[in-house]
Amino acid sequence: DTSLAEVNSLSPSMPISPSSMINQYKFEDEPQLRDLFITVDDPESHITAIETFITYRVVTKTSRGEFDSSEYEVRRRYQDFLWLKSKLEEAHPTLIIPPLPEKFIMKGMVERFSDEFIETRRKALHKFLNRIADHPTLTFNDDFKIFLTAQAWELSSHKKQGPGLLSRMGQTVRAVASSVRGGVKNRPEMFTEMNNYMETFSQKIIVLDKIAHRIYKEEREYFNEMKEYGPIHTLWSASEEDIADSLKGVASCIDKCCRATEKRMAGLSEHLLPILHEYVLYSEILMGVLKRRDQIQSEFESKVDILANKKTEKDPFAEEIGKLEDKVECANNALKVDWDRWKQNMKCDMRSMFTNMAESNLRYYEECLATWESFLASQTVDPHVEEDSEDRP
Repeated sequence: DTSLAEVNSLSPSMPISPSSMINQYKFEDEPQLRDLFITVDDPESHITAIETFITYRVVTKTSRGEFDSSEYEVRRRYQDFLWLKSKLEEAHPTLIIPPLPEKFIMKGMVERFSDEFIETRRKALHKFLNRIADHPTLTFNDDFKIFLTAQAWELSSHKKQGPGLLSRMGQTVRAVASSVRGGVKNRPEMFTEMNNYMETFSQKIIVLDKIAHRIYKEEREYFNEMKEYGPIHTLWSASEEDIADSLKGVASCIDKCCRATEKRMAGLSEHLLPILHEYVLYSEILMGVLKRRDQIQSEFESKVDILANKKTEKDPFAEEIGKLEDKVECANNALKVDWDRWKQNMKCDMRSMFTNMAESNLRYYEECLATWESFLASQTVDPHVEEDSEDRP
C-alpha cells in the first residue's frame, strides 16, 4: 500500500500547510478521501515561578461531520501529549499506540531548551498525532478529538474527570497480581510467535540505533576536522607563490566536500536517526501491548479456575466469565489486525529509510569524487610544455 506508506512515514516532500493537504491523499483500502490533517508547529517557551516549559501550536483541519468546525487551533504542552497517550492505552489496551519522544534526554547530548532539541521534539510530536490520525480506530477516539479541539481550560477540566486514584491503584494491583500468578496457561501460538519476533526485533533495532549514532558521531568529527583544513591551505598559499593556485584549489575542494558532508549529516539526523529511534520505542510499546493481552487472558483463566473449584453459586461467576471471554476475544482480534498493520508500515518505513540513505550516500561520494577529479584534471601538465621548459637554458 504505497499511498498509506507515504502518509504514515510523513515524507518530507508532503506539503506543510494543512489546508494544502486536504483531500490530496487517498487510502487504497478505503473509498473515502483523507479527512483529517494535523500540524504541530510554533513552539513557545513559558516561564513561571514554578517551572519553565514549552507549548506547541496544534492546527487541525477536517471535513468530518462529528467536528463542529472545519479548523481548530490550540496550544499543547508535552504533558498533554502524555495524557493523550495514556488515555488511548487505557481505552485500547491491545492496540499499538504510536510512541512519544522521551520526556528526558541523555545528559551531555543536547540542552533541553535548545533550538535543536525543541525542533526534534516538535517533529516527533507532529508524527505522533499524524500516526494516530491515520489509524483506523484511534482516529475516532473521543479523547483524541478533545485533545485536538478543546481550549486549555476545557482540556484541564476534562482531565480531572478521568479515573480516580483508587481506580488507577486497582488497575495496578490487578496487573501485579497477574504477573505474580505467572504466565498464561493457554496462550495462542500466534502471540508466542509475536513475543519471540519482538524480542529479536528489539535486539536488532537497538544495535542499529547504536551503530547509526556512532556513524553520526564519527561523521561530525570528520566534518569538524575538515573545516580546519580549508583555511590552513588558504594560509599556506600565501607563503608559497609557485604553488599558490594549486593550494587554493585544494582549499576550494575541501570546502565543497565539507558542505557535502554537512548536507549528509543533516540527512542522517533528519531521516535515519529519528526513524530508528522511533522503532526502538515501538519495540518497548509492542512488548507492553503483549503483556496487557496476557493480563486479560490471565484474568479470564483465573476466574475459570475459581469457578471450577466452586461447588455452589456458579451462575454469577459463569456470567462474569462469559464477559471476560468476550474481552479476551476482542483483545486478540484487535491485536491481530493492528499487528499486521504495524508490520506493513514498519517494513515500508525501513525500506524507504535505507533506500533514501543509500541514494544519499551515492550522491555524496559522486559529488566529492567529481570535485577532486575536476581539480586533478586542471592540474595536469601538458608533456610538450614540460619538455619545452626543460630545453630552455
